[in-house]
Amino acid sequence: MILRDTDRALVQAATAVAKLRCRSANHTVAAAARTVDGRVFTGVNVHHVTGGPCAEVVVVGTAATQGVTDLETIVVVGDRGRAVVAPCGRCRQVLHDYFPTIRVIVGPLDGLRVVPIAALPPETYAGADHRLDGVLPAPRSGVED
Repeated sequence: MILRDTDRALVQAATAVAKLRCRSANHTVAAAARTVDGRVFTGVNVHHVTGGPCAEVVVVGTAATQGVTDLETIVVVGDRGRAVVAPCGRCRQVLHDYFPTIRVIVGPLDGLRVVPIAALPPETYAGADHRLDGVLPAPRSGVED
C-alpha cells in the first residue's frame, strides 16, 4: 500500500521520539501508533537483562490507559538514525492478537510501504532493534543447514 500523509507524519512522530528519548542502551527503539480518529500514541522500549517490553507493547499499553481499543497504523524507528525497523515476532503476535487489522509501516526510508500485520512473516525479523551497524543477516528459511 502507498503511504498517506498521515503515515508519513506517524514516521516523523516516531523518529522524533527516537531522537529525543533513545539515548542509552536501555531505550533503543521508538514506536508511534495512530487511531482511526487520528490520535497518536508513542513509546520507547525498556531494554533489561530480563527482556523488558518492546516499544510497540509500551504503545499498546499507553493507548489502553486512554481507553483506546483500536489502533489503525503503527511504525517502529530505531535510534541513532537507523530509521524504520520491523516489529519483532513477539510484537507481531501481540499486535495481530489485539488489532488484527492494524497496518504496519515498513521498509527503507526511500521505499516505505504499509502492510497489514498478517502480511509480515516472522522469519524476516533479524533483531534490528539492537543492531547499530544497520546490517541485517539474510532471512532464514526455517530449515537448518
